Amino acid sequence: MIQAKQIQLARLALIVDDQEINRDVLGVILEDSYDVIYACNGKEALTAAHDNLDRLAVILLDLNMPVMNGYDVLEYLRDNEQLKHIPVIVLTSDKEAELIALNMGAADFIPKPFDVHEIILARVNRVVALCEGRQLINETQTDSLTQLYNRGFFYYYADQIYRYHPEWHMDAFVLNINSFHSLNELNGWEFGNRLLREIGEEIRIFLEQTQGIASRFEADYFAIYCQHCEDYNSILERIQNRVNHISGHNNIQLRMGVMPWMEEVTPTQMFDRARVACNLIRGNYHTHLLVYNEAIRLRERYETQLINELNHAVESHQFQVYYQPKYDIQCDPPRLNSAEALVRWKHPEFGMIPPADFVPLFEEKGLIYIVDTFVWRQAGRQIAAWRDKFGFTLPVSVNLSRSDILNPDLEKTLFGVIEESGLSPKDLKLEVTESICTDDAQRMISVIEKLREYGFEIEMDDFGTGYSSLNMISLMPIDVLKLDMKFIKNIEANTKDLRMVELILDIAKYLGVPVVAEGAETQNQIKLLREASCDIVQGFYFSRPLPKEEFETLIQSELDKGRVNVPADMISS
Repeated sequence: MIQAKQIQLARLALIVDDQEINRDVLGVILEDSYDVIYACNGKEALTAAHDNLDRLAVILLDLNMPVMNGYDVLEYLRDNEQLKHIPVIVLTSDKEAELIALNMGAADFIPKPFDVHEIILARVNRVVALCEGRQLINETQTDSLTQLYNRGFFYYYADQIYRYHPEWHMDAFVLNINSFHSLNELNGWEFGNRLLREIGEEIRIFLEQTQGIASRFEADYFAIYCQHCEDYNSILERIQNRVNHISGHNNIQLRMGVMPWMEEVTPTQMFDRARVACNLIRGNYHTHLLVYNEAIRLRERYETQLINELNHAVESHQFQVYYQPKYDIQCDPPRLNSAEALVRWKHPEFGMIPPADFVPLFEEKGLIYIVDTFVWRQAGRQIAAWRDKFGFTLPVSVNLSRSDILNPDLEKTLFGVIEESGLSPKDLKLEVTESICTDDAQRMISVIEKLREYGFEIEMDDFGTGYSSLNMISLMPIDVLKLDMKFIKNIEANTKDLRMVELILDIAKYLGVPVVAEGAETQNQIKLLREASCDIVQGFYFSRPLPKEEFETLIQSELDKGRVNVPADMISS
């Protein structure tokens, strides 16, 4: 079998001289190392350069030629974006001409008459090698799409500025595009790339007017390090205006975090803080710019401490599970039906930390599964303890977050909870929000369907708060619909809100699932919900969330009054 010989194309050298003898001498010197082409004047040289742009490694250029001289060629090359990177070695015997040519961009010169051939070849090779090395550096230090620095070189140059020009007082900006992934999905990657290029171009124009550098860090994150500016909004507005010009029918919004210059704060620290500020307004379509300040710094330090102490807090039982009862209001009087497990954190330094301080934080960091797993186990043990004490099983709902559903050990963990406590899957109800399915909905739905097949009941929590609620209840298999408390708050005074509740109850009736209304606080709200055929209510009207000891007292009290729903299949044997 004959193998095809791989042909390696040699680098190309262009010799430009109106004297044939000079062309021949140089050709002989270079022909073993380069493919050589020739031109008799500047005009021919430029034509040859354009025709061989991809391979041309060096131009050897005489200065005194007819038609178009070497000086004109140098001027043309200097101003041409495609050709200006090609190194030029001038051929001359005029010392003054050498200096002029070098100032016009020539890389080197070879004196006439030509002397030692090895020296000429060495000079050519050196110039080519230096040029190729410089091009390689340029290619590796910049982002190919926007021509801004990549992250590594950006930080290198920022550190140099910080070290050698502390008097410049540089600010740090981090710029990001809201919902960039969705824009790409909707419009295609070509549109997304064009958007990134336009932002990069506007940033470069801005930097021409001030001292600074910029980078595309990753995907749609941009960083700008420039001398202090009093009007941060003007920077964001000029980039936003350029984006608006190409956005078409898309409502594309940028957001920007700023860390103003601060003495002895390094560029790395500044950009970490600018990014924190930028991310704090993610998804906020009313606030587009946030300046990092002392309040943010303290909040960041507080959150970092919570994250660092999470595992110890679980091990030392700083987390406590509270229970809020749910009542069947279609009974008269209403009867205790079930409960929801709610986590609280009793911190040794901060006291009782509100869930709003740590639940969203751990969800964002992908750590909420640690807290959730703790709550599931505590709730399972408590259901079993109450079953053994009172002779019936009171179901308890627990939260299931997005990161829980993505956890490959989810089923194993849940069944471990069930088996440890001797429960049935229906005793531990799983609450999910429709927002967990905004990305990769099919995967999420597949996991939820499997859990239902195992016998777990699924409650959709906070229904009505997301943009896709109606769509999600048509896709996601659920057993209970939980109505968000914001719908309940004004039903006494606002007939529109009451009608909205009635419509949601009609939807639930069509789906054949009961509704739990959260946040009921007054007797009149209970009356209106009962008349609207709502099944279950949870709220301060009946009880605030209680620690397990107080909730146990509540169970006993309701049992004594005969106000507990005890279905026949839940009676303990």
